Amino acid sequence: MTFAFDEREPADIPDDLEKRRYSPYRFFSAEEWSKFRADTPLTLTADEVRRLRSLNDPIDLDEVRRIYLSLSRLLSSHVESSQLLFEQRQRFLSQSFEAKTPFVIGIAGSVAVGKSTTARILAELLSRWPSSPKVDLVTTDGFLYPNTILRRENLMDRKGFPESYDTGALLRFLSAIKAGQRNVKAPSYSHLIYDVIPDEFKIVDRPDILIFEGINVLQSRSLPADGKIVPMVSDFFDFSIYIDADENLIHTWYINRFMRLRQTAFRDPDSYFNRYASVSDDEAQAIAERLWNDINLKNLHQNILPTRPRADLILQKGEDHLTKTVALRKL
Repeated sequence: MTFAFDEREPADIPDDLEKRRYSPYRFFSAEEWSKFRADTPLTLTADEVRRLRSLNDPIDLDEVRRIYLSLSRLLSSHVESSQLLFEQRQRFLSQSFEAKTPFVIGIAGSVAVGKSTTARILAELLSRWPSSPKVDLVTTDGFLYPNTILRRENLMDRKGFPESYDTGALLRFLSAIKAGQRNVKAPSYSHLIYDVIPDEFKIVDRPDILIFEGINVLQSRSLPADGKIVPMVSDFFDFSIYIDADENLIHTWYINRFMRLRQTAFRDPDSYFNRYASVSDDEAQAIAERLWNDINLKNLHQNILPTRPRADLILQKGEDHLTKTVALRKL
């Protein structure tokens, strides 16, 4: 018997002791988790946290202390263990000329749940370890097919679904990263124009740590009958994190963010969503509800939420958008 999270419920502490006994995770309240930070120093300032957080995300220094310092310490131990294993293998193979490949951290979760904030906060904390590791952050947005292709294939309303991504390019990128190649190109994406930016790339040059963030990064794939190799994005991860919250909360956060963007980014004449800035509040609310129900909720149910049990660690958020429970996969 194994325990899997019910897709209709948040990844909270199981009430049933029998379920907790057979769960592959250990569960901690935010207060319990905060104690694991030990003497990990707080290297971010309040101003830096405000700069790093996304729109409508209330994360502050207290949340960094409660959740992210312990997480940074945990990841540090994983990176150090990976380096030790690499050195042991080098001795086993009598080799000393190869460089250690990047430690890749995958971050998944729904839209509007706070993935980008988590990724940016972690990238800053990890880069400020005493060893000063080189940390890069890449999102999957750049691996979406350009809008011209999505329109041609009638996929604009499926943007963010697995079929809207250039999976081949995504896998080639991660393969090159894990092969230790230099100057690997990651395509760039603009949320202003809601499209991939032609001929613009982020260069990833052998970082010590790569954070790879996107809604479907833990997605599995159908296996071919002929036994050919079919890698999945998560095959390249050394550690994975899923940002979770109750579906109704994510819905509220999505609608609130949309309405807030009408007063900010959507007012830019170059914004793809500029047309929504001039409609009435009632019309905007109806549009946001339609986008949520017809696109984002379907994607959450069909593709994102089912990947949650594949994560090494789950951050469960509460109504205040702050973490209330941490689930850590047992070793």
